[in-house]
Amino acid sequence: MADHVVPHFQNSSGHDSVAIGAREFMCIGANPPFDHPHVFLDMGSENEVVCPYCSTLYKFDATLKETESSPSDCTWAPAAA
Repeated sequence: MADHVVPHFQNSSGHDSVAIGAREFMCIGANPPFDHPHVFLDMGSENEVVCPYCSTLYKFDATLKETESSPSDCTWAPAAA
């Protein structure tokens, strides 16, 4: 499990939808300190999912890397310990 980092995304800018390159990811809502509880979302075989906390619509885009988003300001990386 430790060899796989789950990508994190946020929508501080309030975009209508966010395209991402991952089907399994964490939504944090907005950049800290305004984030909501970090929730694991899994699209399964679907191409989109809505976060139950912030209502951000995430859409899978196979042209993006797993850690990329469009708009690009929606990718979030936790600070290294």
